[in-house]
Amino acid sequence: VQLVESGGGLVPAGGSLRLSCAASGSIFSINALGWYRQAPGKQRELVAAMTGGRVTNYADSVKGRFTISRDNGKNTISLQMNSLKPEDTAVYYCAAGLRRPGTYWGQGTQVTVSS
Repeated sequence: VQLVESGGGLVPAGGSLRLSCAASGSIFSINALGWYRQAPGKQRELVAAMTGGRVTNYADSVKGRFTISRDNGKNTISLQMNSLKPEDTAVYYCAAGLRRPGTYWGQGTQVTVSS
């Protein structure tokens, strides 16, 4: 399975970005998809996840601001990020797996929110 992210960039605080992740390869082995992020000097954390097509969880810090979605026809997942804050600055990774996202990883995309 190959995962390729796109959509990162620089945005002012309060702005929005939409990240996308295109999956290819043995996608029949994927049932869980999600987004993680890692800020400088911090551990990688789960931002949002879906299992079996249903959203399973969001990090408390992004609830009400971020939305994860899946387009099965295009084998993509997206992360709509609104009301961005400087603390959202991180490298965002797309992940996938059978029961939980984490077996396969994308290369990451940088999101920088300026204050």
